[in-house]
Amino acid sequence: MAEPTPAAGAAPRVALVHDWLTGLRGGEKVLEAIAAQFPGAPIYTLVHVAGSLGGAFDGHPIHTSFVQRIPGARRHYRRLLPLFPAAVEDFDLGAYDLVVSSSHCVAKGVVPAPGAVHVCYCHTPMRYAWDQEHTYFPRRRGVTARLRNLILTALRAWDVATVPRVDLFLANSSFVAARIRRYYGRRAEVVPPPVDVGFFTAEDAGPGDTPADEGYALVVSALAPYKRVDLAIAACERLGVPLRVVGTGPEERRLRRLAGPSTRFLGRVEGPRLRDLYRRAGFFLQPGVEDFGIASVEALATATPVVARGRGGIRDIVEDGVHGVLYEVAEGAGDAAEIDACCAAIDKSARIGWNSSALIDRARAFSVERFNDRLCDCLARASRRPPSR
Repeated sequence: MAEPTPAAGAAPRVALVHDWLTGLRGGEKVLEAIAAQFPGAPIYTLVHVAGSLGGAFDGHPIHTSFVQRIPGARRHYRRLLPLFPAAVEDFDLGAYDLVVSSSHCVAKGVVPAPGAVHVCYCHTPMRYAWDQEHTYFPRRRGVTARLRNLILTALRAWDVATVPRVDLFLANSSFVAARIRRYYGRRAEVVPPPVDVGFFTAEDAGPGDTPADEGYALVVSALAPYKRVDLAIAACERLGVPLRVVGTGPEERRLRRLAGPSTRFLGRVEGPRLRDLYRRAGFFLQPGVEDFGIASVEALATATPVVARGRGGIRDIVEDGVHGVLYEVAEGAGDAAEIDACCAAIDKSARIGWNSSALIDRARAFSVERFNDRLCDCLARASRRPPSR
C-alpha cells in the first residue's frame, strides 16, 4: 500500500467518492464542480451507467464496486441497499492523501488511509433511513415490512458508526447542517451547491410552447413521494392556474391520474428549453421540503419568483416577500391544510410586483464561482488540520 503522506510541497493525491453515477442530477452537478478542482482524479462509485452523464466526467477514471457486477444492478441498484455499506468499504483508498466524498447515501462511509484527510460534502443524511422512513415506506405491516425495518435499523447503526471516518462535513444548506448535527452529532460548514446562473438568465426568452403559453406555475422536480407534487397539482387545479411539471420518477403514473386538463407533464427537459420554461413561468412552485433547492435558484436567475413551503433549504435562498412567498404549515396538519396554504401563497404572489433585479441578484449568490471559492477555502483548512480519526 502506498504511503499516504505526500512529500513536502507535493500536491495531494486525491480520490473522489460518489454514491452512484446513473444520471446528471443535482448531486452529480455538485460532484462535477468538485471534480473540476481536481483534473484527472479518480471517482469511486457503487454503480456507473455508461452514457448517462453526458461526458461530465470525461478524463476522470471511474472505479465501480462489486455491486456493478450483479445482474440487473444498473437498473435496480436501489434494491441492493443492504449491500451498499460493504461495497463502499471495499474500495481501496490507501494511495490517497485527500478523499472528498459526495454523499446522500453511503459514500461518507469509505475507509480513508491512515493519516489521510476525508472531507464529506453531505447532500443529506439518508432520508429513508432517518426522518422520512414512513414517507418512503408507508406500508408498515407484513413480513416484508418487518425485514425492511431490520435492514434500516442496521443501516442507521452503520451510518452513525462511520461518522468518525469524516474529518470535515460540508452541508448544502443550514437545514442539512442541522440534520447532520441531529443524527451524526457533528458540526458542518454550509457550502451551497453551484448553480449555473450564467446560463439561466432573464434575457432573450425563446418562443416557449405557444405564444399564449405564459404565466403558468412551474414545477421542476423528480417525481418522488417526498416532493409532494400532488399538492401542487391540487392547488393549481383549485385556482385554475395552468401547471407545467418537468421531471420523471416513480410517482408519475399516480400524478397523471390526479391531474386535470390544465396540468401538463413535460418529462425530462434540459438546456435552452428548460431555461425558456423558467422565463415564461408566472412563478416557480415548490410544495415539498427540499434539502436545498437548485431549481428554485435557477428560477430566480431567470427573474421568476418562487412560491414554496417555508421549511428546509429554501430558507437559505428565499426571503419571504422579496424573492417569493413562503408559506407555513403545522407539522401533521394534513394535505387539506397544505393545499389551502399553498393556494393562499399563490394568490399573494400574484398581487406582488416583483423586483426582477432583486431576484437575479439573489441567484448570483449561488454561482459556480462562489461555490468554488467556498469549497477551496474549506479544503485548504481541512488539509491543515490533523485528521479526526
